[in-house]
Amino acid sequence: MFAASETAPERGRVEQDALQAGRSSTRWFGAAGGAAGGALWAAAPHSMVRWEERRGTAGGPGPAVLKPSASTMSPPKENVSLLFKLYCLTVMTLVAATYTVALRYTRTVETELYFSTTAVCVTEVIKLFLSLGILAKETGSLTRLITSLKENVFGSPKELLKLSVPSVVYALQNNMAFVALSNLDAAVYQVTYQLKIPCTALCTVLMLSRTLSKLQWFSVFMLCGGVTLVQWEPAQATKVQVEQNPWLGFGAIAVAVFCSGFAGVYFEKVLKSSDTSLWVRNIQLYLSGIVVNLFVVYMSDGAKVLEKGFFYGYTYYVWFVVFLASVGGLYTSVVVKYTDNIMKGFSAAAAIVLSTVASVILFGLQITVTFSLGALLVCISIYLYGLPRQDTTKIQPSETKTSKERLATV
Repeated sequence: MFAASETAPERGRVEQDALQAGRSSTRWFGAAGGAAGGALWAAAPHSMVRWEERRGTAGGPGPAVLKPSASTMSPPKENVSLLFKLYCLTVMTLVAATYTVALRYTRTVETELYFSTTAVCVTEVIKLFLSLGILAKETGSLTRLITSLKENVFGSPKELLKLSVPSVVYALQNNMAFVALSNLDAAVYQVTYQLKIPCTALCTVLMLSRTLSKLQWFSVFMLCGGVTLVQWEPAQATKVQVEQNPWLGFGAIAVAVFCSGFAGVYFEKVLKSSDTSLWVRNIQLYLSGIVVNLFVVYMSDGAKVLEKGFFYGYTYYVWFVVFLASVGGLYTSVVVKYTDNIMKGFSAAAAIVLSTVASVILFGLQITVTFSLGALLVCISIYLYGLPRQDTTKIQPSETKTSKERLATV
């Protein structure tokens, strides 16, 4: 590609030399199809369409033939090996399953129970520092990092306020996860938590003006049926001695899945409504999250924290749970780029299986027929929901139909 400072005659000589040497050259034309002048070349390179000029056969004259260059008409696709995709699948599955089982272990086996509110707060702090490190690498220098933070974070109070909405919802969701896993087995929690899929689907239709296929709606109802079977006769863990309230656990999951659906779709809408970096948005989110969670700590466990300390009851297992919660979310948001919905469905199903096996070994979970059938239905519904559908990389413009009309036509 020619430099913008070159004149048209100079480009012509270069083209002629290229034609004599290899019988091909490259020209850039405006979007309307005319030859681009020097001013248009320099002012609007993004509006150029690249064409290759070929003259007859090699070594002989012939008429000039213009055709679109394949290298610019379709952007090159990033080749990702099957091995790397399997690696992504394995990591996502292990993180999801291990986090659930480890959190359940710390809430039922540890003698000195830690404050779950402080664990959520520490997780947000670690996520903030990890995002700062990734943004520093993305910007390339400390000066650019500071400039980016001044412009996009500290210099944009409206954006911080906008991200405070999902921060509050995520804080509630994370704390409800601790309540749920204090009262439900890890396998039961893992299956029931998949209710986030229909909740997210509903929020997607209402907030992002998207539509779901009939197969996706069918899978949503199948998933709800599977969760109902799992909860109809909850599996019991014989090795857990602490007092549990299954109804409280199920109520906590209900709140968590609603929060997950709403906050996830809201955050996606914020991300795709501007060109702001993902990591800048994460920093805005985690800054608001830290403030919100500190308030939750003060209101919920303030007196006990002052008496026993912020890190009371923290063991290696608790720090491991905090680590998984911190790294898991960030890592998943990155590796999902290289996977498809079917692979994510397999990951969720595999996590359910692993959580069930771990619960049988660690907590003496007794598997029932209804639990097995319900878990199977949930795994199948996840697979069906993730089958290829319309492109969702960008928010679709609002159509003539309202959200209620789209729901009514299904």
